[in-house]
Amino acid sequence: MKRFPLWSWFWILLGALYFILPLYGALDFSLRIKRDVLSLDAYKNALTDPEFVKTFLFSNQMAVMTIIVSILLIVPTAYWAHLRLPQVRPVLDFITLVPFAIPAIILVFGLIKSYSRPLTVFGLPIVPPLTNSVFSTNILLIAGYIVLCLPYMYRSVDNGLRAMDVRTLTEAAQILGAGWPTILFRIILPNLRTALLSGALLTFSIVVGELTLATFLARPAFGPYLALLGNHKAYEPAALSLISFLLTWVALGIIQFVTRGSSQSQIAGGR
Repeated sequence: MKRFPLWSWFWILLGALYFILPLYGALDFSLRIKRDVLSLDAYKNALTDPEFVKTFLFSNQMAVMTIIVSILLIVPTAYWAHLRLPQVRPVLDFITLVPFAIPAIILVFGLIKSYSRPLTVFGLPIVPPLTNSVFSTNILLIAGYIVLCLPYMYRSVDNGLRAMDVRTLTEAAQILGAGWPTILFRIILPNLRTALLSGALLTFSIVVGELTLATFLARPAFGPYLALLGNHKAYEPAALSLISFLLTWVALGIIQFVTRGSSQSQIAGGR
């Protein structure tokens, strides 16, 4: 029987303490809203606040819309690059890394400066200002979220496409008479299920907690609400942070449940 090295246990224990101790500290602090008594009042106050429900639902809606638009934008682009234009893949890789070098504050001011006035071509307005209404500002917010999440969603899709034989699947489908919509939505997308779910989780986590874009676009998102709450109260922000952490783990569990057995379902065309 092979013995597990002592140093391995040491590093595992050190890593576990690194992640668990801050969570324990936040949990202990959130339970001490009353002197010398452990209580769940901070969680009760946070969950019964109407602003919490309003902002959390809004951020979830923005996250879902960001995921849908990102998939519709990135999957066909990455698929076509893998199938027909492999020479542009380094360019796409570079473009998708650009958001890492652009702070969110610069991105939001660029969006506001560019789209707070009509977009004109030869003096003719073709796009009205996007910051004049709630609906158009939400569109601008989703566009900003797509840029922020582009590296994570693109990498997930790209890795999923690399794991399958795109050309063979496409040619086989064309031989059987399938059109491009059928190939994309009934062959490529199902085989990308795990990759899409991974990218969706990362996108969801980023959007729900995002602060800068929502603050400067004056939208009622969860990130600005949490920051504002932290300026006035001490225990409720810690409780909400733990709730957000648990929701993320719930999402991870859902992904694990949905993708179980996906390796067998994705074997067609797999490399």
